[in-house]
Amino acid sequence: MRKFLKTLAFAATASTCLASTQSLAETANPFKCEPGEEYVMNVMVSGVEYWFPVYEMFKQAGQQFGCKTRYTGTPDYDVNKQIATFDQALAQKPAGILVHPMNSDPFIEPINRAIEQGTAVVTFAADSPNSNRTSFITSDNLAEGTYAADAVAKAMDGKGEYAVLENPGQDNHDKRISAFIARMEAKWPDMKLVGRAASNQDPTKAYQAVLSLAQAHPDLGAVFMPEANSAIGAAQAAKEGGGKIKVMLADVNAKILDMIKAGEIYGSVNPNQGMQGYMGFMLLWMAKHPELIDPMNDTKRSGANGMRVPFVDNGFSIVTAENADDFYWDKYLQRRGTKGIEE
Repeated sequence: MRKFLKTLAFAATASTCLASTQSLAETANPFKCEPGEEYVMNVMVSGVEYWFPVYEMFKQAGQQFGCKTRYTGTPDYDVNKQIATFDQALAQKPAGILVHPMNSDPFIEPINRAIEQGTAVVTFAADSPNSNRTSFITSDNLAEGTYAADAVAKAMDGKGEYAVLENPGQDNHDKRISAFIARMEAKWPDMKLVGRAASNQDPTKAYQAVLSLAQAHPDLGAVFMPEANSAIGAAQAAKEGGGKIKVMLADVNAKILDMIKAGEIYGSVNPNQGMQGYMGFMLLWMAKHPELIDPMNDTKRSGANGMRVPFVDNGFSIVTAENADDFYWDKYLQRRGTKGIEE
């Protein structure tokens, strides 16, 4: 009986210690969401495939933290409509919003208002630098534009005429275009800029613009644009003109990948969307939980968010016919076995 009681006492003590250890472990792990804690991603032109892998990894990071996530935005290329969806999301009082602001300044007030209401805000891919957003994550748009310029110039033996299609007012696109032109002027003096046209991510406008540019400049040898939708129209126009115009862009989708493999598009620089979404969530979660750190600075005195990280570079890839198969969204989604933006 004494042996039995000793064994029972030992088991009870071990059980208590184990329970205490588990409780301590749970208490000691601050990287965990409270029940119902939700983080939202918000974009414009919400049907654009670029956003889907970003959200996929945003969602995965959220799941690892036990958080809810949601994909929101407007299908339109309209900053006022995007702000309306941002406000709709904000009305649900999420813990944080990862937002791609279509234009910088119009988002200053909505972002600042969200932060004042207790919702953390981080920007991605495009920024609103004059707002109070805590962090900004993107690929290096200047490096992307620079690489694209070098690739085009080398393919043309450093001499010829080129044009650009653009979306004035969108921060990341403006940077890519500016860097592309600046690189040409600095390193490739025999490359001549002969035209600029605003396609605003519209394939039809891009198609018409390239046709007009080619007609006005018969020696046009290349055209660069900072996003994928315009490239579909630009490539079609280039194809109809005999295929002598090299189409270079940033970002990819299934149609672009097919055209790269078919030789109808020269190539693309594509941001690392998965890291953009995953690290975007991490930055956003930390912005919501600044109490986790006690930095040696003046944040307590000033009231500033101690988790402020001004900029994170998520990197980018070079997409060619050789590696295009690695960038198809449907194949990626099948491999991961999820429902993408629908969950």
